[in-house]
Amino acid sequence: MSGILPIFAVQKSTWKNMAERYAIVVAGGSGSRFGGDIPKQFLLLGGQPILMHTITRLARATTAPVTVVLPEEHIERWRAMCRDYEYNEPHTVVAGGDTRFESVKRGLFSLSLAAGDVVAVHDGVRPLCGAALVERVFATAAILGSAIPVVPVTDSVRLVMPSGRTSALDRSTLRAVQTPQAFNAMALRDAYCVPYSPRFTDDAAVMENAGHEMTLVEGEPTNLKITHPVDLVVAEYILTHGNA
Repeated sequence: MSGILPIFAVQKSTWKNMAERYAIVVAGGSGSRFGGDIPKQFLLLGGQPILMHTITRLARATTAPVTVVLPEEHIERWRAMCRDYEYNEPHTVVAGGDTRFESVKRGLFSLSLAAGDVVAVHDGVRPLCGAALVERVFATAAILGSAIPVVPVTDSVRLVMPSGRTSALDRSTLRAVQTPQAFNAMALRDAYCVPYSPRFTDDAAVMENAGHEMTLVEGEPTNLKITHPVDLVVAEYILTHGNA
């Protein structure tokens, strides 16, 4: 069965009980919402492509090897950017699929996983994830099998029904979901052995479909996803002022 558990805080004394860790960065976005042809992950933030910030944050927060999943047509462009920016943070590149679901699946099956391993899946356009959050999701998933970072919803929200009618929802019962999301690696790989469904908006949805419960952990307000041009402006401000 699936459900939502209360936000779980792992005590530091338990963090030493670690399995092998892996990190997958999914970077298949386009530049359509920015009104240009540059894929979002390649836009500049602080003078460096967003994806480089994302990889660096993960690599320096954990010993987990980083696998980056890119559209096949973007791989050579990425390698050229790494040369141009003299970017040497270790990572492996894997060709993705037509959907995020297929890209994560290809990333998972590129890894040599064993029982007890933990994998975290992160959006390539979340470049400001803090080290404490990375450690929190890995440590929680090692113990409970899953860790989904969330933050409170601050706006009022309404449910729009097919008829066009709307109704207010209690925002105190809602959480906005972030990445990285971490899981028992073998369980996640098994969960991805199903056909794609539009319901699979993130990895937690795929795991719930397989019957697993999800554990929520505290996210970070500054762990924003670069989706619209204004997000890049906010990220520049956070990066410049050292709050992430």
